[in-house]
Amino acid sequence: MNLNSPLLEVKDLHVSINETEILKNLNLTINKGEIHAIMGPNGSGKSTFSKVLAGHPAYSILKGDILFKGLSILDLDPEQRSHLGIFLAFQYPIEIPGVSNEDFLRLAYNSKQKFYNKPEIDPLEFLSVINEKLKLVNMSPVFLSRNVNEGFSGGEKKRNEILQMILLDSELAILDETDSGLDIDALKTISMGINNFMDSSKSILLITHYQRLLDYIKPDYVHVFQDGKIIKTGSAELAKELENKGYEWLR
Repeated sequence: MNLNSPLLEVKDLHVSINETEILKNLNLTINKGEIHAIMGPNGSGKSTFSKVLAGHPAYSILKGDILFKGLSILDLDPEQRSHLGIFLAFQYPIEIPGVSNEDFLRLAYNSKQKFYNKPEIDPLEFLSVINEKLKLVNMSPVFLSRNVNEGFSGGEKKRNEILQMILLDSELAILDETDSGLDIDALKTISMGINNFMDSSKSILLITHYQRLLDYIKPDYVHVFQDGKIIKTGSAELAKELENKGYEWLR
């Protein structure tokens, strides 16, 4: 990797599903230490873009490239992209019955260790690692013994996602409507965890409908999606303008 290269570069990206083109001529550059927010009406391609970055197999790349740390990742599967440092937090985190949170997180952690030829850690060592991370998202160790997301509230599921992101120390966090369904207290807790994660070596891509998340996590850039492409880019002030005016004035 060229140390001066952007963390993520999306170049002239065209993407289809079931032979329908849904992302068109998409260009985006994210440097280390930057927070970017994507806003736009329903069906504009925001969530599709997050899934394409993470390597979802349902989508076909028609044209263009995605570079992560200077290397094309188009041929990499989701697990490889994750190990390289891309993390996608889902809008609706899934439940995994019969698998404890602790086992799930330890397997994810050790899988990344193995990828980098580092020693895997045993359950006892892992407990000391994860207990430090729990504090960053204000979660009780009781969550570790519960099955993954089973019986969790919406806020607990989102905190669990942020916990995983912090544990894996991902370099690019893609947060797809992480704020959906959260009350104000849960939103503050989630935002605290995300801000604790962020430093000059990492980047965040926030996908959201609402300005309120951006009151707690300050973006450097706001991009507006419409019809599968970015039609406007601005500062955090653009999000406030969208909150007041909607999207019609951009058409």
